[in-house]
Amino acid sequence: MKPDRSRPSDLGERIDHRARRKEKARRDKSHPVWFGLGMFGLVGWSVAVPTLLGVMLGLWMDRRWPGDVSWTLTLIIIGVALGCLNAWYWIKQENHRD
Repeated sequence: MKPDRSRPSDLGERIDHRARRKEKARRDKSHPVWFGLGMFGLVGWSVAVPTLLGVMLGLWMDRRWPGDVSWTLTLIIIGVALGCLNAWYWIKQENHRD
């Protein structure tokens, strides 16, 4: 992996860079309260959609291939895990951009 040349390499420079960026964000009011609520909504939907897809697919599989294993529960767990990974990705991207 190549080092990111656009970011300062020295710890002091990185801290100073982040501090200046945060101060600029405090002065710049371009992100209203709705932006934060939108991010909560994005994270919520990124978890909810894979979970609901897992429920629907699991119910269909349980009807089609009944057995000892509950496909619904298995796919709910997989859906929640994938949704959490997806939410983590979105939050990581937003933090990286800040």
